[in-house]
Amino acid sequence: MKISIYNNPSEIGKAAGIAAAQLIRKAIEEKGCANIILATGTSQFETLNQLIAQEGIDWSNVVMFHLDEYIGLPITHPASFRKYLQERVLSKLPQLKAAYLINGETDAQAECERIGSLISKNPIDVALVGIGENGHLAFNDPPADFETEQPYIIVELDEACRKQQLGEGWFNYFEEVPKQAISMSVKQILKSKHIICSVLDERKALAVKNSLEQSISNLYPATILQQHPDCTCYLDQFSSALLSQKTIA
Repeated sequence: MKISIYNNPSEIGKAAGIAAAQLIRKAIEEKGCANIILATGTSQFETLNQLIAQEGIDWSNVVMFHLDEYIGLPITHPASFRKYLQERVLSKLPQLKAAYLINGETDAQAECERIGSLISKNPIDVALVGIGENGHLAFNDPPADFETEQPYIIVELDEACRKQQLGEGWFNYFEEVPKQAISMSVKQILKSKHIICSVLDERKALAVKNSLEQSISNLYPATILQQHPDCTCYLDQFSSALLSQKTIA
């Protein structure tokens, strides 16, 4: 795992966005298409803006998946990840070859099977991910399932995860935060050829320290990124504050 530390979110977004663009262009050059995973949430704002702004990407040869979606949450709700991606990405890149969004408003198990079948046919070249305050990867809260081979699974959201969603302003009150979600599984995320992980803010500092310095454990789900052959973590001076060693990029 490589670690790059920057002074602010704008610098992280620029670096991560440029890196993702380079990998997407390379995949298209080598095999004619690129399959990508996009994350959502506040940590991805700048990265997605930078990625979309990059020149020289033939988006008509790009297939997009995303990590997770709440079960039972309408697409019109501000916290809907489908809404997030439609507004922040798809409306600006209408020429994508395909965009496979998770529908949390239908039968959850059938949706896991549908989207899982699709991603199994499209090996991922580049995945953009983040780390939650509780150390989760996608919505795989601790103790995460490191063993399932299913690409997408139904998960229970723990209290810390739900409080984070409330604290970030996506919901008006705690009881409004759904208790379940459809999430890409840990093993499916690790199948990505390249992983770009962006983490901002001091509220993520302990999760970052645990994820990067603890032994791999499903109690700290993002520790699994340590064993990926090509994962780069983009941190700011606040999210990296508790690391034993750090160097500003």
